Amino acid sequence: MSNPDPSPDLRLSLKTQGGDNVATVLDDLLDCTAIAGGVTIDQGIPFGHKVALVSISKGEAILKYGVVIGHAKTAIREGEHVHVHNIA
Repeated sequence: MSNPDPSPDLRLSLKTQGGDNVATVLDDLLDCTAIAGGVTIDQGIPFGHKVALVSISKGEAILKYGVVIGHAKTAIREGEHVHVHNIA
């Protein structure tokens, strides 16, 4: 999922594989809370960090680039910042 036409109303994000449950945020529009695909995200997610594209259950695999990069330490809601605080 990406936003090929950058807009101040949508954060630029990247999802590389169909099964990925996170996308990478690719801009610094920290106040913006939307990405392409209709997902509402938390404010303040930094450039290069991940955002959940769907709700992820505790213990569920985090998929990025079609690869398991960790597992959820807690339940992660759609649009939430995904980083070291909630994945292991």
